[in-house]
Amino acid sequence: MTQSGVAEQRAYYSRTAVDYDAEHLSPDDEHAVALAWMVALVDQRRLASILDVGSGTGRALLYVKGRTGVRILGIEPSPELRAVGHRNGLSEAELVAGDATALQFPDGSFDLVCAFGVLHHIKEHQRAVAEMCRVARKALFISDANNFGQGSAPVRAAKQGLKAVGLWHSFDLLRTGFKGYHYSEGDGVFYSYSLFDDLPVIKASFSNLMFMSTRPSGANLYRTAGSVALFASVNPAAELS
Repeated sequence: MTQSGVAEQRAYYSRTAVDYDAEHLSPDDEHAVALAWMVALVDQRRLASILDVGSGTGRALLYVKGRTGVRILGIEPSPELRAVGHRNGLSEAELVAGDATALQFPDGSFDLVCAFGVLHHIKEHQRAVAEMCRVARKALFISDANNFGQGSAPVRAAKQGLKAVGLWHSFDLLRTGFKGYHYSEGDGVFYSYSLFDDLPVIKASFSNLMFMSTRPSGANLYRTAGSVALFASVNPAAELS
């Protein structure tokens, strides 16, 4: 993210932190669906520790904390959002400051590293995913957008076509006025992000990938799913060790 984008996003979270949960979270949204799936996998795979990257006000941490006995830790760069998370019931040891692109933990520090709706706010999202993979010992879980599955069928086809011929980045840069990012009152600064763009980074660390659409879609998730969740893991036998 450019420095102007960083400043704009920080100002957005500072301004919206108090009302963030009421305006952004719903028990029926895509990340609620993803969280339920992740917790089931945590139990099935006997995962004992979780790092949540970009925790915001602590939604994922609180959900996991109330349903499992695993060790949890979240990082969030916005002090205003962290303050809300602490008021929501997370201790200062459970929700700390941190940078997704430079995680302050040794390799393999957590059984599972997760992120919910965070990567589309990070310009260097592949660097953030690489860091998540680095500190994950057994598994990775991401719930986020798939820009190429959003919009009407003609819009999706146009975006997928531009991507296929290598022109999507140039097109998106042009439509943002060469800023490289978008802005809305509902989401602040965000990028035209697809989780599928980060698959090469993820596959370099994890051999087993499972996908699900977190909103109604067709069978081909890349082409039809506007939001997706991914569980990536090492060899199943190693997960249980």
